[in-house]
Amino acid sequence: MRKTYAAKLRNVLNASIASGRLSEVLNELSADELAFIAHDWELWARDDQLAPVLMGASDSRSASRPEAPVSLGEHIATSSAPGGRLPAGGSPGAIKELSEAPIKQWRVWMLLGGRGSGKTRAGAEWVRSLALSDPTEESTNPRPAAGSPQGSRRAQTEEPARIALVGKTLGDVRNVMIEGQSGLLAIHPTHERPEFEPSKRRLTWPNGAIAELFSADEAEALRGPQFTAAWCDELAKWRGAERAWDMLQFALRLGKAPRVCVTTTPRATKLLKQIIADEATVTVNLATADNATNLAPTFLAEMTRRYAGSAIGRQELLGEIVEDASDGLWRRHWIEEARVENAPEMQRIVVALDPPVTATASSDACGIVVAGLGVDKRAYVLADRTVQGRTPELWARAALGAYDDFEADRMVAEVNQGGDLVISVLQQFRENFPVVKVRATRGKWVRAEPVAALYAEGRVAHVGRFDALEDQMCVFGSDGTVKGRSPDRADALVWAITDLLLSDTAKPSVRML
Repeated sequence: MRKTYAAKLRNVLNASIASGRLSEVLNELSADELAFIAHDWELWARDDQLAPVLMGASDSRSASRPEAPVSLGEHIATSSAPGGRLPAGGSPGAIKELSEAPIKQWRVWMLLGGRGSGKTRAGAEWVRSLALSDPTEESTNPRPAAGSPQGSRRAQTEEPARIALVGKTLGDVRNVMIEGQSGLLAIHPTHERPEFEPSKRRLTWPNGAIAELFSADEAEALRGPQFTAAWCDELAKWRGAERAWDMLQFALRLGKAPRVCVTTTPRATKLLKQIIADEATVTVNLATADNATNLAPTFLAEMTRRYAGSAIGRQELLGEIVEDASDGLWRRHWIEEARVENAPEMQRIVVALDPPVTATASSDACGIVVAGLGVDKRAYVLADRTVQGRTPELWARAALGAYDDFEADRMVAEVNQGGDLVISVLQQFRENFPVVKVRATRGKWVRAEPVAALYAEGRVAHVGRFDALEDQMCVFGSDGTVKGRSPDRADALVWAITDLLLSDTAKPSVRML
């Protein structure tokens, strides 16, 4: 029933576009019909699939919007998240007024989306609309058409578009932005599809438009070439993002108004927040649930069950930037800016163990963190093997498993709670391996401060992502707890980094079990 209703509305709007009566038809629709159209809008719709619909900028969850009135097409594109609604108090009569208003100049279209929210498809369709625009078409008052900020058949340049495609690595650009299920090759009809030349790092459209591939890890490659537009994917996870972003801005110097589309799952990085705060940035937030019709129902249900209400859920499912606790010791941008995918050669590896007092389902978890000292004298967090609600035998096996998997040099175990019981439990399963017994003589906050300072100095890096651990670190309160509970993972991390960077290695007493 819903699909039939939507199809009828689309046919009406498409016919009105063809006859030049769009404004009249929109004025005749009821508020409920307009709201339904707005809800039914999809980011990836092409001109021949879905008619333009007004989406309310003031009603969006975006962090930043142009304040001046914009055209109908611009208004759609800058608030095109599924589920968008008409502005509060808006009437059908307001549509014509907005469609005839001057265009607010913008430079960056920022799509902050949860996993599977459709942001990649939106970016690909935006690039497609630029590449297929007619460079010979003249317009005395060019306006973006529906479907993207740039419009699908607009005239902004005198020559075919030249577009930069920038991802964290060239592999990311190829696998996601070009050859992915929502990538550029997949969304083009056969007669419009560009030719992909991997050896030349280039896409070429039949009309002469060109897109070049770049890795953010190789920012200097952006020196020299010049472009009319760029699509940046997953900017929040770029290493050395500031350098790559700056080099790209200097390369955007062709055409009348070079612009950038950024599609990323948000993280609280300094660069991302700076871009969003810029008055020339249009920001849209997309939630995973907005794209539910294209996702496995079990996926959305399971992710909601696991992560609803958590910091990682707000970030990865709602597309929100999760800020740090005001009194937290750690800052997320410290972790993000130092994060790496691969660790260098390790000089020494330790497994830190923070055991719980009891062994029930509601007990504190047993913190188990693996970290190493690299040849560059930085500490690297290699794994979080923390286990929840387990008996001593099970957490002992988990700790020893981590010890073996990473070929650790020794284990560091806190013995405040269990004393020699911790050692005896480990001894049941392994003899003759080095373990350092550590006993807390100061509060958790005081012990953690020097380690947090090392993060601020960039001397500790996470190899990959450890969301549960990082959430604990960033809400670690001045009372030494994480929302009233023991910071088990963060405690184990503190012991590991302390052993690697803050302890006199000649002093600890190493006992062979």
